[in-house]
Amino acid sequence: MSEESPAPGHVTQASGQQASGTAQPSQLPQHVVKRTRMGGLWLASGSFAVVLLLLLIFILENGRSVYVAYFGAHGQVPLGVALLLAAVLGILMVVIPGTARIVQLRLTARRHRRADAGQPAASQQHR
Repeated sequence: MSEESPAPGHVTQASGQQASGTAQPSQLPQHVVKRTRMGGLWLASGSFAVVLLLLLIFILENGRSVYVAYFGAHGQVPLGVALLLAAVLGILMVVIPGTARIVQLRLTARRHRRADAGQPAASQQHR
């Protein structure tokens, strides 16, 4: 029993051939570089710079002045600025209630964790 036959498709160390007898080129070990936080930061800052450049081009190409009235405030601003301001305000209308909902869910989850931690182990098994 000390001498076992290799599994089908197994590469032997000495010959570099499969058990079936066909030759297979030996492969060198592959070194995988893991992602780092600095690499992610570099990618994020590069992406941010590209987005800012595109926004700058958008503002410069839409420089015609338009009249804007908002909650009693009146004035003239470049069209590109007015459109970006409208987009930012629209995003904030989604983000603020979304953030409130996330905080609400986290508080509820924390209360449930504390309630579960305060119960004896026997009562948790019968749930």
